[in-house]
Amino acid sequence: MLRPWKIVLSERISAQRDVPLYLQIVYALIHEIQDGRLQPGVYLPSSRELAKTLGVNRKTIVLAYDDLVAQGWLESQGTRGTMVAANLPGQPTKPEVRSSPPQKAEFRFNAVAAKPFVLSGTDSLTFDEGTPDYRLFPTEILARAYREAITRARRRNRMRYGDPRGSLLLRERIAEMLSAQRGVTAHPDNICITRGSQMGVSVAARVLLNPGDTVVMESLTYTPAADAFRAAGAKVLGVPLDGDGIDVEAVEQACRAHKVKAVFLTPHHQFPTTVALRPKRRLRLLELARQFGFAVIEDDYDHEYHFESQPLLPMASYAPDRVIYIGSLSKLTLPSLRIGYLVAPVDVIDAAATQIMTMDRQGNILTEEAVAELIDAGELRRHARKTG
Repeated sequence: MLRPWKIVLSERISAQRDVPLYLQIVYALIHEIQDGRLQPGVYLPSSRELAKTLGVNRKTIVLAYDDLVAQGWLESQGTRGTMVAANLPGQPTKPEVRSSPPQKAEFRFNAVAAKPFVLSGTDSLTFDEGTPDYRLFPTEILARAYREAITRARRRNRMRYGDPRGSLLLRERIAEMLSAQRGVTAHPDNICITRGSQMGVSVAARVLLNPGDTVVMESLTYTPAADAFRAAGAKVLGVPLDGDGIDVEAVEQACRAHKVKAVFLTPHHQFPTTVALRPKRRLRLLELARQFGFAVIEDDYDHEYHFESQPLLPMASYAPDRVIYIGSLSKLTLPSLRIGYLVAPVDVIDAAATQIMTMDRQGNILTEEAVAELIDAGELRRHARKTG
């Protein structure tokens, strides 16, 4: 039962006015209800209590309440008192929400390997492929970085649309990070920020592929990447892999039998087998890329954490002209931040920016600059040491 707030009506009521006192009280209460200070379901003071507060005769309050009940502003609840009506005069009632089965489209559309998508419930057990524990991330530091990013953006007039390649500040920090940690030499103009690595794969597919092109992948692979290539109209050809990674001889055979446009792989930590592509096979694959003219799409999956040895350098570190390098900060930060990146020759990045303009315009500049602040302050490095 919602009991009354402290009603202040005395400023609206005066015995010196020509309007009868009970009507002044009626108008004052209607004003309180319309302004939202008296919400539906709130109980008003008893007539005796309100009369004492306003210094008027109790019969005046009874008359006012009766008038408001008759108009529909109040409801009498008998011995429990008088409350503001649930459905107020002149205001539409809330429509009843009725559940109905999901409707299917009555028009044609392109359903590429359509699968039902269901978010897990809060009480379910989570089985995943290495998603970080979000509880370990210093969210209070992230909140501070957001505040600083917003202040900086307002001060520098950067709250409007920006570069589709993403925040220059974040691209500079990622270039520094890749040079120091992954041996990849890249100018900020070689980098495009994406909403996670999956968007990077999708953008690469749009840039590289035409309907009918062939993409070679490991036979066991990351299915959403294959879906992105098929969505671009490409044929996906799986080749075997073993304990040393993708079978490069099988890749060569595929290139001789088909016009291969790209080879996609996760050489550092193959998904889902976790094997690493051996250096000899990496070099051979790059030789095949030069021989047959295909692009290598390298997803540097899961390189952030390692234990007994240093991670192998990515293929992009020694053949940047042949490789589209895709990475993500989801493991170091939070998957919900949606920060990934694509590294490629400048002309490819320009084409990627054009594709992004058609689907997304740009990412969340404030989030990107907040993450850049975390990198600049060394917070991601400290977090990696703490959680690794």
